[in-house]
Amino acid sequence: MSASLLRRGLELLEVPGRGKAPPPAELQRGQNGPRAAGAARRRKRAPEPGRNGATVKGRVVKSAIEEYHKKKAVNHLRENLQYMLKGRLVASRAVTEKVLAQNRGRKAKDQPPKKAAKKKPEGTVFTEEDFRKFEREYFGIP
Repeated sequence: MSASLLRRGLELLEVPGRGKAPPPAELQRGQNGPRAAGAARRRKRAPEPGRNGATVKGRVVKSAIEEYHKKKAVNHLRENLQYMLKGRLVASRAVTEKVLAQNRGRKAKDQPPKKAAKKKPEGTVFTEEDFRKFEREYFGIP
């Protein structure tokens, strides 16, 4: 510990109008132990006689109502709705799908259900004319 810090700690220990503080050796080896010098440095200084803390000079009186109104929650719903309804620009479907795909996770639960391919109703590929032609060739019926 430097001498200037030690001297400063001793000055803080002195109470105005009383005798001097004990020498530094007693502070370090006394009942309080080696931490007494550090504790002395952390103590507050004695109040100066020329300054009175009870005066209101220079203080600004705050109104409790003004403080309440400052910290009160504000509802922005009406302004937000007007802003959202004002703009009518709609993105194309391809852009919308792309953005939604980017925001989707990779897990199976985040994926949309797969769309099943539409099945055509089962029907014959051959027409009536094809059947008649086949009958003529195979059975020999005119």
